[in-house]
Amino acid sequence: MHMNCSTICQAVTSCMNIPNSTSRTLHKPFVFPNTQKCDGALVLFRSSVSYNKVNGGFSLCRCATTSVPPGEDVFSVVTSDALSGVDYLGQSTKGDLNLNFGIDGKALQGPVEEVAKMEAQEAENLLQHLGIPVPYNARHSPRGIFCSRTLNLRSISAIGYDMDYTLMHYNVMAWEGRAYDYCMENLRNVGFPVDGLAFDPDLVIRGLVIDKEKGNLVKADRFGYIKRVMHGTRMLSTREVSEIYGRELVDLRKESRWEFLNTLFSVSEAVAYMQLVDRMDEGIIGPDLCPLEYKCLYKAVGKALFRAHVEGQLKSEIMSKPELFVEPDPELPLALLDQKEAGKRLLLITNSDYHYTDKMMQHSFNRYLPNDMSWRELFEMVIVSARKPEFFQMSHPMYEVVTDEGLMRPCFKARPGGLYSGGSAQMVESSLNVHGDEILYVGDHIYTDVSQSKVHLRWRTALICRELEEEYNALIHSQQERATLIDLINQKEVLGDLFNQLRLALQRRTAGRPAQTLAATHMDDDELTESIQKLLLVMQRLDQKIGPMLDEDGELFNKRWGYLSRAGLWDKSHLMRQIEKYADIYTSRVSNFLHYTPFMYFRAQEQVLNGHCTGNYECSLTNNF
Repeated sequence: MHMNCSTICQAVTSCMNIPNSTSRTLHKPFVFPNTQKCDGALVLFRSSVSYNKVNGGFSLCRCATTSVPPGEDVFSVVTSDALSGVDYLGQSTKGDLNLNFGIDGKALQGPVEEVAKMEAQEAENLLQHLGIPVPYNARHSPRGIFCSRTLNLRSISAIGYDMDYTLMHYNVMAWEGRAYDYCMENLRNVGFPVDGLAFDPDLVIRGLVIDKEKGNLVKADRFGYIKRVMHGTRMLSTREVSEIYGRELVDLRKESRWEFLNTLFSVSEAVAYMQLVDRMDEGIIGPDLCPLEYKCLYKAVGKALFRAHVEGQLKSEIMSKPELFVEPDPELPLALLDQKEAGKRLLLITNSDYHYTDKMMQHSFNRYLPNDMSWRELFEMVIVSARKPEFFQMSHPMYEVVTDEGLMRPCFKARPGGLYSGGSAQMVESSLNVHGDEILYVGDHIYTDVSQSKVHLRWRTALICRELEEEYNALIHSQQERATLIDLINQKEVLGDLFNQLRLALQRRTAGRPAQTLAATHMDDDELTESIQKLLLVMQRLDQKIGPMLDEDGELFNKRWGYLSRAGLWDKSHLMRQIEKYADIYTSRVSNFLHYTPFMYFRAQEQVLNGHCTGNYECSLTNNF
């Protein structure tokens, strides 16, 4: 059989099903199901510079066919550590695709810079027609995957996933609201005055820090300096913050004092604690219930919430009606299916028990998988009751779950395809024969999931933070207000420079030395004094305008705390510092991987000097995300 260019083009156009309307979005990039053969030889399809509509689709012209010896492969994948190398960014080339036969270098006409520019434009056009965002645009969207540290996804052999708030997202008001209710009921049973209190998720955001000694909730910048403070449920003034914390920094290593809100699971605990701080200040909580110390109060709240989890009432309620608590994400199982079919070995490593895990995963996954596929078929290994972070730090006994009822037996060596309880990360590495940076672990808890797997095992890491979508949109919608604020600050900076020069000129003139500015030299004493007075008055008026605008900055995200990623107009928050330190990539949800591919090369963005970002909204946004 002989196939001419027209035949091949029609075949490719038909297979790719390129739509008439470019507004239609294809959820998955096209993959050729098999290789077309012509007279026993493999045919390679090569796209053209231009795409012309043909019969309602787009034709791909300037095709090239390449004959390949029978039994030989056109491409090969680097699968061996011995054969893989390191690219110019220091990333492993394991998983890269190599060309064995086909087009050689002679097919590239002209300088590589010109060829690359033409091919890049061609690729961008086709991606646009397919409804797939190019990498640059994907990074600048609420559902982008943002990169702190360059990561070649092709070199990843195994991807491990946490479950709660990672593979499934809970409705925070529903889940944390019920956790709060159970916590308050336990506190009421031991005598705490909790009547009249209600769950208010807007009181706190992820990334805040509880000061257990002072009964405060604080927001710190990346250096640990405290910028905003709430005592009980009352926000403190800037002056009060300075008086209390002027010489103190947040130090998360002092666990007896500081408690970092790592995850959305912290919301119910923090809300309950801050409300009870008010009750203690009002004298309603007596010493018979708890010594009059904020630290003791925090322990009481933590104990009550722990009982809510351990006694199982909360999870039993969620298992009985998961649709009330879980927000469905039909794209998520398909993203994992892409990864599995690309050769990634998928792992589920969760602290939840077997019965809860199985029930919730069935609800969240099975209805969206093709061909009656079960969620268990996605994963090469499932580990429940993992006891993270100790799972990454030390070895615990491992048990194999052998029946659907959860019956377990001791197990000393894990095997692929197994379902286990407990164990350790070292056992996983040994069983799969993959180690360190060959494994990517994805979770929502900065400490338990991301920090510890990075510090102890050097696994690559991805953080899931659903709030990034709301944060991104809030930043976009406040763009004009922030631009106005930055313009006023820049005006004050210019006025301040002149004011300082004139002030120095007056100081030197008073001391009988010549002023350093020509303008000041030509002024008499009255003119110099009047100019300084006028500039000072203008700057004071600007301060009156700028101050409230700074306080309001970030209110679109949270009226009390502002943006998740920022502490002040330009500086990053302590949370953002933790993310950049421990998470190689971060995004709002796992299904965002579907908009990329399992072969994506995530490249860290250029770090710009602070001074170069002043007044530049896009620069400021890129540095945070």
